[in-house]
Amino acid sequence: RIGRIVLRNAIEHGDLEVVAVNDPFIDLDYMVYMFKYDSTHGRFKGSVEVKDGKLYINNKAIAVFGEKDPANIKWGEA
Repeated sequence: RIGRIVLRNAIEHGDLEVVAVNDPFIDLDYMVYMFKYDSTHGRFKGSVEVKDGKLYINNKAIAVFGEKDPANIKWGEA
């Protein structure tokens, strides 16, 4: 949940370019749903979708990893 809020904040404020996220506990389709419809912060006003195994938020590609051990994340592929 905290990661989604950080991502949402980064997207809405435009201060950071997010190129990858890691969540070993949910699949990509559920990640999109959770991002779009946050029960506390409300519905995300931009576009969120899945294309070619990546998360697209406002038409910007974000690589998605599902590693439990962060040392195994291939950040260079993002």
